[in-house]
Amino acid sequence: MTDHRPYVVVGAGLGGSMMAAILGRAGRTVEVIERRADARRGVPEAGRSINLAISARGLNALDHLGVKDDVLRMGIPLYGRMIHPVNGPLAFQPYGSRRQAINSVSRADLNRVLLDAAEARGRVSIQFNRRCVGADLERGEVTTVDVRDGTDERTHSGVIVGADGAFSTVRAQLVRRDRHDFSQAYLSHGYKELLIPPGDDGTHVLERHALHIWPRGGFMMMAMANLDGSFTVTLYLPWEGQHGFDRLHTPAAVRQLFTSQFPDAVPLLPTLENDFATHPTGSLVTVRNGSWHSGNDVVLLGDAAHAIVPFFGQGANSAFEDCLALESALVRFPEDRAAAFASYEEGRRPNTDAIGELALANFYEMRDHVASRWFRMEKRAERVLNRMFPSWFIPLYTMISFTLIPYAEARDRARRQARAMRLVVVGLGVLVFVLLGVWLRSRGSE
Repeated sequence: MTDHRPYVVVGAGLGGSMMAAILGRAGRTVEVIERRADARRGVPEAGRSINLAISARGLNALDHLGVKDDVLRMGIPLYGRMIHPVNGPLAFQPYGSRRQAINSVSRADLNRVLLDAAEARGRVSIQFNRRCVGADLERGEVTTVDVRDGTDERTHSGVIVGADGAFSTVRAQLVRRDRHDFSQAYLSHGYKELLIPPGDDGTHVLERHALHIWPRGGFMMMAMANLDGSFTVTLYLPWEGQHGFDRLHTPAAVRQLFTSQFPDAVPLLPTLENDFATHPTGSLVTVRNGSWHSGNDVVLLGDAAHAIVPFFGQGANSAFEDCLALESALVRFPEDRAAAFASYEEGRRPNTDAIGELALANFYEMRDHVASRWFRMEKRAERVLNRMFPSWFIPLYTMISFTLIPYAEARDRARRQARAMRLVVVGLGVLVFVLLGVWLRSRGSE
């Protein structure tokens, strides 16, 4: 007989709330534990609301849940990158050849939609302001306390779903086991969130349908539009060294950096020094975890299983795909949850490893290469090839953001395409050389 134990989802962020909604819809009783206050009844934490780039994979999961249209209504489509040099004109780089767009969505707004969707199932209860302080994996129990004063200890029993982020308490218990591989690697850069407010007439002061990038080789800044006319700005700097956060301890130093490196942004940031001083500086970590499950009692998803850096815009999209993959595995193995968890992990791990690798590579591309003439020519050539041979050549960014091709398959296919392009270029070069030789010989014989 199918086991109908309740589920305890630790974390009511994007992945946790979606998984809770999916489980509730399947008739499961679900208790969600969240350390933060209810996002629907308060102001989001300043400096921690990096906008999300929701694309095909995320939209597919949101459609599966029945909330895609709600999310699209509160998002802004971005059709490409707008490159801001230190001097000179802006340069727009479209994402695709068919008006393809990613969607700039507020993390807090998306989380509210998913929380409502979870509670709408009628079998999901959410306890806010509860911090998970431990988990007994053998017994299927987590212990929580009131985050506000550390009192009111409670035990929650059921199948544990660890959706509590890159620094997961649930995963920490798995890591303590013998022969459990685990690694976390921090980028040498951190980030700081800033704000470009609406113009005096309430409209956007930059092109709203583009992802704005200020690439500076070694560091960069990005901005994404919000529905209220503002832009969420994210500054990525090294922790130490020239242009590092360790050099920016005074308002004058902050102002000098922006005046010299981001001059066109300075007039758009009226609260620059205050935002820089009061908003936290975040770290960027990649997590690889040796196992995402334990028997039939515990399973991880999202950042708890495989945190990645945000530079391919796939963190939320990947977590949502996890939820669909876990749901599919539970349907395939209704009588054997341990087999379902194992199948889920086996199918997802190669793909999350791939997007983690690609996200790191995209950081260096956005920081160092997007402003170069060669990069622009390469991307233009990719779009031409895609138009001419749509079934043979698909750019990597298109595969990742605008299709459901598994991440690992997309990465491997992009590598094959790159090799083929190099062979074509070499072949054309040889052909030109041979034809030039023939022409020179014919001229010499005249």
